[in-house]
Amino acid sequence: MHAELDSLEDKIRQVAELCHTLRRENIALRQQLLTAQQDNKQLTTRLEAAKTRLLTLLDTLPEDL
Repeated sequence: MHAELDSLEDKIRQVAELCHTLRRENIALRQQLLTAQQDNKQLTTRLEAAKTRLLTLLDTLPEDL
């Protein structure tokens, strides 16, 4: 009986450690996702600005080229 309780205690400890590890990993992944979303937003803004500049430049070119 004592061995079974020790085994159960070890398993509970392992589950608790796994839960803690997964929680830390989840926090890190959420931070990485936030950073990626911010980078994506910034790159989209830069892409739109470049598109606007190119369209403006195209408008200044003569039609007969």
